Amino acid sequence: MELTGVIVALSALKEPCKVILTTDSKYVADSVTKKWVYNWQKKNWIRSKNEPVPNTDLWKQLLPLLEKHDVTFNWVKGHAGHPENERCDRLAVAQRDTYSLK
Repeated sequence: MELTGVIVALSALKEPCKVILTTDSKYVADSVTKKWVYNWQKKNWIRSKNEPVPNTDLWKQLLPLLEKHDVTFNWVKGHAGHPENERCDRLAVAQRDTYSLK
């Protein structure tokens, strides 16, 4: 879901923007900032242990958006009192409960 959230957010921008993207997903932030996703792409979406990269379809959607926008990832610890992160969590839980996705 974290990847989908980033894709939807960046897709909503109509022109190239400078974005500070705050996330509690270490996986998403590190995959971009540590260049893992670019290495996976070069290796035809295979990780170092010769395993396929999970969510390749989503990473393929995200990469062009990262080229379009100037994105800086800001990782925050989840459930640690960050106001916007807490708000996003409440919204996600409310949506989950609305659609009975428990």
